[in-house]
Amino acid sequence: MAEMRPGDAVRLDVAAALATAGPLAWQETGPLAPGRHPVDAAALAGLGDVVLARKDIGAAYHLAVVVDDAAQGVSHVVRGADLLAATPLHRLLQALLGLPAPVWHHHQLIRDDAGRRLAKRDDARALAALRAEGATPAEIRRLVGLG
Repeated sequence: MAEMRPGDAVRLDVAAALATAGPLAWQETGPLAPGRHPVDAAALAGLGDVVLARKDIGAAYHLAVVVDDAAQGVSHVVRGADLLAATPLHRLLQALLGLPAPVWHHHQLIRDDAGRRLAKRDDARALAALRAEGATPAEIRRLVGLG
C-alpha cells in the first residue's frame, strides 16, 4: 500500500460495502422517524463520497463514532436530528466491522429565537448559562420543543 500524502483519504465504496454487508436495517425510536429503516443505496445516496480517514485528521467522524460507541458498549444512541441522515452509514459501518447495532433516537435540535441551532461548535450558550441569565424552565422547554 502506498504511503498517504497530505490530502489523501480513505474512502468507502458504498456500492461494494452494501453488497458485502447484505440486507441491513436500523431501528429508530425518536419522534422524527420512528420505526425500522432499510440501509440501501437510496438511504445512502445523499451522503456522496464518504471519507473514513485522512492523513491530516486520522479517522473521520463516521468511522470514529461507530467504533467508539461499540467500545463503550452503547446500546442506545441519542443524537440530534442533524445526524439522522448519517445513521444508515453508521449502521453499514457497524455491519462491515462486525460491531453491534444499537437503537437510535434522534431528537429535534435546540434553536435560538432566530431559528439557529444551538451547538458547542458554534459557541452556543449552555443550559446553565441560559438559567444564569434568567431563563425559566418553561422557556428552556420551549427552546427544546417540549413546551
